[in-house]
Amino acid sequence: MHKNHVQVIDKGRVAYKPMWDEQEQLLQKKVQQKGRGEKPTHELFLVEHTPVYTLGKSGKAEHILITEEQRQQLGIDYYHINRGGDITFHGPEQLVVYPILDLEQFKTDLGWYLRSLEEVVIKVLALYGLQGERSQGETGVWLQPNDPALARKICAMGIRCSRWVTMHGIAFNINTPLHFFDYIVPCGIQGKAVTSLEKELGYTAPLETIKQQWLQAFSEVFEVQIG
Repeated sequence: MHKNHVQVIDKGRVAYKPMWDEQEQLLQKKVQQKGRGEKPTHELFLVEHTPVYTLGKSGKAEHILITEEQRQQLGIDYYHINRGGDITFHGPEQLVVYPILDLEQFKTDLGWYLRSLEEVVIKVLALYGLQGERSQGETGVWLQPNDPALARKICAMGIRCSRWVTMHGIAFNINTPLHFFDYIVPCGIQGKAVTSLEKELGYTAPLETIKQQWLQAFSEVFEVQIG
């Protein structure tokens, strides 16, 4: 069976806006290619962002719990963007992945796409002895989601899709400074804790190693060649 090839581009640590612009340009290029009957390529960006809050299309600005002045003093950027979901934080030592895929070459099912992205993270967590799970009615990956006292989110997700071309993606907390989440209602969900791999393991997790483990799991779940 022919496998789709996905080009991996590791951007390192970058500000949010240039990366958002690059995704938008790539998505529009692919949509135009499809309009001409051409077969688009697939890319996957690995990124760490400088501190930023992003609010999804349906999100509520009041889910930011600090003033604009306080946010600026803390050095946190803010953008209201065009993905699904509510508010989240991106920052250092967080693995952010933006797959720009043409789902018509995979499966034209957004539910399948979201569950598959979750499955990649669940596979990586299993390598560290952690049982990642889904929470009913909520996207992302959680630990102990069925226990309200212990439920905590380790990976947030939000995507945009146009003509079956995807953008935005996941934010997987590795050694992410969790105090940034104290100033927002993460994903608009009251009373649910946020965690990181570092917090769960009790030691600093190897981000570069985890990137490679994530890519390996992605290639298995999506049945692609990466490079």
